[in-house]
Amino acid sequence: MISSQASHTPERSQALDWARLIAVLLLIPFHAAAVFYTGELGVFYVVNPQKSAALAGLVQFLYQWHMPLLFFLAGSACWHSLQLRSPARYLRERLRRLLVPLLVGILLLVPPQVYLHELQDTGSNQNYLQFYPHFFDGIRPVGHFEWAHLWFLAYLLVISLLCLPVLLWLQHDRSHGRLSLLMSWPVSWSSLLLLALPLMLSEALLRPGWPGFQNVYDDWANLTLYLLYFFYGYLFCCQPGILLVLDKQRWTILSLAVPCMASVVWLGLSPSMPPSGYSMAFILVQAFRGFNSWIAVLAALALARRFLIAPHPILRYGRGAALPLYLVHQPLLVVVAWFVVPLELGITAKFLIICILSLLLSFAVYEGIIRRLGPLRCCFGLATSS
Repeated sequence: MISSQASHTPERSQALDWARLIAVLLLIPFHAAAVFYTGELGVFYVVNPQKSAALAGLVQFLYQWHMPLLFFLAGSACWHSLQLRSPARYLRERLRRLLVPLLVGILLLVPPQVYLHELQDTGSNQNYLQFYPHFFDGIRPVGHFEWAHLWFLAYLLVISLLCLPVLLWLQHDRSHGRLSLLMSWPVSWSSLLLLALPLMLSEALLRPGWPGFQNVYDDWANLTLYLLYFFYGYLFCCQPGILLVLDKQRWTILSLAVPCMASVVWLGLSPSMPPSGYSMAFILVQAFRGFNSWIAVLAALALARRFLIAPHPILRYGRGAALPLYLVHQPLLVVVAWFVVPLELGITAKFLIICILSLLLSFAVYEGIIRRLGPLRCCFGLATSS
């Protein structure tokens, strides 16, 4: 193993942990906004009859960088984990924190969402117990079976396993020269921009053919994109000089990210958006989106390193709460939305109620049930004892 002294600075660790916690919490307004959105990104499990252009913009804004950031942070966490664990222990930890919650979540957390979607979409009068066996009839879109928001765990598990041999090869004593070469790579603002090229190529060449049906085995665009972000997160920990460039170029990055993001949001909402397919217009738009997502992730990291470096009890609590909150937030939000959508209220009031109740219920379920029951701790990716 190589020395990890440079990658364990307190500021960096705090910033990445804060970014991870905030990214998880942002899923609540993102999915609440999806209740009032119908567009190229699909249809949510419960939808409001009246749509909102402002909330559609929020969906488009968060969609561009939110999940890439989470995979980036997972890659950086992989670096730290491999400094402290053997490969076998790392694999056991990945299976415990990803595979177990994935399987439990598919059985317990996904079917209620699909059931409520079925009720609203088809007007079915089945009760939940009657519907549950039909959840396993076939894989969406032919049947009901899917993994909903838990796709992130599935992709992260697959990417972690795919990358592990390469990461171990880099870190092995016999290949120390390779890792030294990676760590001594000359970092500059232009080299940070060059890292966008693989993302742009991936989006331009793969997104037209695989627009985003998240089933792993036939979703090459997302799998490649998120694998790259995972590796970039690892790379940033290998090369501490990147952080100095990130800090130095913070305002340059932000000045570039704002107009790029505004353009991508406008394109996503515009009726002139080219249809999906291998047309030159669509390929160019996807290449630009690949660039935009990278600049947005860099901007989020730069802001985190500037403003989110202080330790706090909330952060210590959030390190353990982040994964369970990710797991339970969406099924709870779908249930809340199911009851809120029919109310005679404006869109803003509905959105705020869904956000607030979903947040409170998520923390209540975590704090009052998951955190305090040993068997549930294991099912939701926590250690058996606090």
